Amino acid sequence: MKNYIFTAVLLFLTISLSAQPIPKYKDASQPIEVRVQDLLSRMTIEEKVAQLRHIHEGSILNDDHTLNLEKMKNIIGTLGWGAVEGLTLEGIEMARYTYQIQKHCIENTRLGIPIFTISESLHGAVQGGATIFPQAVALGSTFNPDLAYQMTKAISGELNAMGVNHVLSPTIDVIRELRWGRVEESFGEDPFLVSQMGVHEINGYIDGGISPMLKVFGPHGVPTSGLNLASTEANERDLREVFLKPYEVAVKQTGVNSVMTAYNSTNRVPNTASKWLLTDLLRTEWGFKGYTYSDWGAVSMLYGFHKVASNVNEAVKMALMAGTDLEASSDCYANIPAMVRLGELDVKYVDLACSRVLYAKFKAGLFENPYGLPIEEYEKKVRTKENVALSRRISEESVVMVKNEGNLLPLDMKKLKSVAVIGPNANQVQFGDYTWSRNNKDGITPLQGIQNLVGNKLAVHHAVGCDLVSDDKSGFADAVATAKKSDVVFLFVGSASASLARDYSNCTCGEGYDLTDLNLTGVQGDLVKEIYATGKPVVL
Repeated sequence: MKNYIFTAVLLFLTISLSAQPIPKYKDASQPIEVRVQDLLSRMTIEEKVAQLRHIHEGSILNDDHTLNLEKMKNIIGTLGWGAVEGLTLEGIEMARYTYQIQKHCIENTRLGIPIFTISESLHGAVQGGATIFPQAVALGSTFNPDLAYQMTKAISGELNAMGVNHVLSPTIDVIRELRWGRVEESFGEDPFLVSQMGVHEINGYIDGGISPMLKVFGPHGVPTSGLNLASTEANERDLREVFLKPYEVAVKQTGVNSVMTAYNSTNRVPNTASKWLLTDLLRTEWGFKGYTYSDWGAVSMLYGFHKVASNVNEAVKMALMAGTDLEASSDCYANIPAMVRLGELDVKYVDLACSRVLYAKFKAGLFENPYGLPIEEYEKKVRTKENVALSRRISEESVVMVKNEGNLLPLDMKKLKSVAVIGPNANQVQFGDYTWSRNNKDGITPLQGIQNLVGNKLAVHHAVGCDLVSDDKSGFADAVATAKKSDVVFLFVGSASASLARDYSNCTCGEGYDLTDLNLTGVQGDLVKEIYATGKPVVL
């Protein structure tokens, strides 16, 4: 008899448990706002704050670039986390890395909240092996928004194969200060052009299943004296009609759910602590519902650089209360639980910030589809022939002829016997900042391209002349002699950008490499004069 009673009770409990409704936040049929509030109501203060923080690869990678599972588990624990990146990984490594982290967040945390797996993809994913597309300023030079859409849609396929669901892109600054090193990251100086390119890039990402991020919010494209961290000084009309216009258009015309705060200031008010910018304008006026993400270290800069906060806790209050939801790079937000318990910070600001991060995760579909493509799909999606062909098409459409004195171009190969290819950039790839390589083996240099084009139909003479940064003119004589024995000179001068988080040697532009004037760096200007003095036709 006891066995029958036990069996009956067990059956009753099984039926009862199976009949329990799933939590509203796990029910995809519920409105996002309902799911957010249900999940928020179940979270501890530690779980809420974990959603406002970003894990950086250096804290969880082994020396051989594999994921250290113990370090990862110790950081995430059972709380979950807001975001994680792996910028220096090869693409296939990134796929394994993101899967393991996402699996832990889904299966081994109390609430199973998925994590934003983040990459940079300004003009292609920064993971090694990805397709490298032309830099943003080149894309802007095409005046072809459809190419912007096609590019980010193609990039999205590669990101999905790497397990990435969120990107710190596109950059939609309006560029008006050409000494600023980050000019190459945006599309140009016209707010309409920047807006249209930005909207199309955003839609390409969203249609490709990737959540994009507008950056860097604040009028960053015209910093004082061209210095990356300097304050932007502008009246409100210029802010609204020029420098912030692309952000307004993007927020109102697309489904973008995240915005990065610029780490500099606007009229001496740090953007990361600007309530006018992040709450009054972005959310109240424009209706933005997503979350904001600090540029790396921007919260700690409030006390360490801008000096508007006297300590970490004051910086936390300034940023969070202004509307900066998720902190990247610095660890100031780790102090929030203690601040709330001590009455130094109202928990309503934590709830508001956390709800915005959760909203963006629900909107991106992460609770239903947290993982990328199966790893078996990697080779089929990354650096495909179609993506490489698209990169070339964008490159070709981006070419701008500034002047064609005497109708020198186009050249008739049949009328030439030899050409000179001269300059520090003649036999060196320049992919632009925010990419994974500076190595010639990963691209085609101008010299290689010309040699491939002419074959054995005419002689190709090469000389370097000088480097990009030093005052060394010892190569001038060889360059001049090379020019004199050739019918036409192709002269390649300019700048060099970094390979993100990898190689920053001899950079003359890109993030953190601003100029005092617009002259060519090193002795390149003198080289140009020497070559022109030979009297040979020059294509510069």
